[in-house]
Amino acid sequence: MSEILTKIEIITRPDKFDELKGELTKVGITGMTVSNVLGAGMSKGTTEVYRGKSVPMDLTHKIKIEIVVCDVPVKTVVDTVKKVCQTGRYGDGKIFTYELSNAIKVRTGEEGRDALQYDN
Repeated sequence: MSEILTKIEIITRPDKFDELKGELTKVGITGMTVSNVLGAGMSKGTTEVYRGKSVPMDLTHKIKIEIVVCDVPVKTVVDTVKKVCQTGRYGDGKIFTYELSNAIKVRTGEEGRDALQYDN
């Protein structure tokens, strides 16, 4: 297996998901795993008003998108995410990249790049 597999995790605002999904599709991303998550960063959440009282919101709702790429350059994906998700405000999110040693398609046993490919 000579190809480089990279996992990209994106944590961002839920309201950015539809636009981000569309832009990622345009650059060649065809598969992703999406989860609703809760988290707090350096800003430690926000304060919201509930029934007239200020209530601290320690964890904020985010969306986590996981992608594994081989053929699409990592920089292209990262630049696309930054273009869509960057507002300049706290809570825009984070992007994490990891080099993977392998990917295995359970159904067929294919590995590496072949495991990421769609087959009919």
